[in-house]
Amino acid sequence: MDKLLIEGGARLSGEIAISGAKNAALPILCAALLTTEPVTFTNVPRLNDIATLLRLLEQMGVKVSREADVVTLDASGVDNPVASYEMVKTMRASILVLGPLVARFGEARVSLPGGCAIGARPVDQHIKGLQAMGADVKVEHGYVHAKVPKLKGARIFTDMVTVTGTENLMMAACLADGETVIENAAREPEVVDLANCLVAMGARISGAGGDVIRIQGVAALHSATHRVMPDRIETGTYLCAAAVTGGDVRLTGTSASYLDAVIDKLMDAGCEIVAERDAVRLKAPARLNAVSLRTAPYPAFPTDMQAQFMAINAVAEGTAVIRETIFENRFMHAVELQRLGADIKIDGNTAFVKGVARLQGATVMATDLRASASLIIAGLVAEGETTIERIYHLDRGYEKLESKLAALGAKVRRLS
Repeated sequence: MDKLLIEGGARLSGEIAISGAKNAALPILCAALLTTEPVTFTNVPRLNDIATLLRLLEQMGVKVSREADVVTLDASGVDNPVASYEMVKTMRASILVLGPLVARFGEARVSLPGGCAIGARPVDQHIKGLQAMGADVKVEHGYVHAKVPKLKGARIFTDMVTVTGTENLMMAACLADGETVIENAAREPEVVDLANCLVAMGARISGAGGDVIRIQGVAALHSATHRVMPDRIETGTYLCAAAVTGGDVRLTGTSASYLDAVIDKLMDAGCEIVAERDAVRLKAPARLNAVSLRTAPYPAFPTDMQAQFMAINAVAEGTAVIRETIFENRFMHAVELQRLGADIKIDGNTAFVKGVARLQGATVMATDLRASASLIIAGLVAEGETTIERIYHLDRGYEKLESKLAALGAKVRRLS
């Protein structure tokens, strides 16, 4: 199993390009199931999660063509509307095939995703929404089995804000009879990107980006070309990496407009940030100030950036209070940061992080994707060498991580 070896102490500087967003690309690729015509997507990152989803789509009968960051999908020959446990267990986002399959074929069998390291992610809102649209949904033998002659437009109020639930139901509603209204919808930029893709394919959607989305069903969708938005979490991660090392970096192919809450906290920490039309530049002080934060659904501070900020607070001046309100098990990286010398105390969903003068290199273990990123950030400023084990998590969500860090001056290499 691969490991990452980091020699701390290098100041990050220079320029790198940000990749397409994993969390936008996954639902957008599933949208190809809604039409018999080929759909082309650009700026698709090369990540393990993307490769897994493409294999799943191929199993269903989708023709997949990939060249560099361009993926073309032809779902005209789909003959197997089933997502098996073997595929879904490795990537929870596979549940996003449920809505498109039911909408176009009137039936789908999709494995329940199973457990997740960072906490419960129930799919009950997906099921509730499809039932409101007239589907007969049963959960049996570990699978969600949905059948319906034709989905009908409905008013759907989700009991909680769910990004994948909003995306699944929005895709399903595109081919339903009549109007569907999704209330308490997720407002994330990735939801807006999916809506833009669907509209390019002929869907009639309004309100994406707000908490009420309206979809007028159409008879069929058609071919289109869509560029996947830049990855705001990758952007935030590299900004944190530069900040913690007192660095000066420019990130291209991205936008600060998706990251208001993160940018505000980095400026509170003492960083200078310049937002350009399609780039972000950060200059950091020699030592950051501690910043407290509370995670919440977009547009508030993203849970996917909480671990990275815990790492920079570990060496910042002062004490920070971090409250995690989204996932109940999302402090597992704290124990690994403590191995590097961080002063962190956990009380339920709250972490108290007292900045120390320096961290010390050690061997640590990644527990999930964003935890892995926090350990890299800590390793960049730890004295000596830090070895991060189980980095397969990183390959799920960060494209060309080592080469991008190296381009900024980090001393990092992969050990097989």
